[in-house]
Amino acid sequence: MNINATLIAQTIMFALFVWFCMKYVWPPIMAALDARNKRIADGLAAAERGKNELALASKRSAEMLREAKEKVSEIIAQGDKRASEIVEEAKEQARVEGERIVAAAKAEIEQEVFRAREQLRTQVTSVALAGAGKILGREIDAKAHNDLLDKLVAEI
Repeated sequence: MNINATLIAQTIMFALFVWFCMKYVWPPIMAALDARNKRIADGLAAAERGKNELALASKRSAEMLREAKEKVSEIIAQGDKRASEIVEEAKEQARVEGERIVAAAKAEIEQEVFRAREQLRTQVTSVALAGAGKILGREIDAKAHNDLLDKLVAEI
């Protein structure tokens, strides 16, 4: 065995081995590596998109929260305003009701005064008739002197 023949045979076998690996082994390995590289890149891109969407969602939620707080403060302000309007309306109604009660009381007092005057006139008339009857010593006929009594009542 010659070392040169062995070396040449090993070189040829090595070349065949390299060709076989390049033809049948290398392409599936490279395809698998490329596919894995693509999946990793897609995963990183998806993670970046998710991160961006999370930041955007966070901004949107902060904006919605701010708007909700503004609406709440606006609703509270409207409620306070409406409450003060209701208080003012109640005060106005109470004032009107008080004036109505005072007016009714004044009218009732006037009626009572009128009734008392009429009653007093009636009593004065009977007292005057009794006094005049005693002065004259005889009974005065009320029907005969009705005009005189009406004048007397009008003066009183």
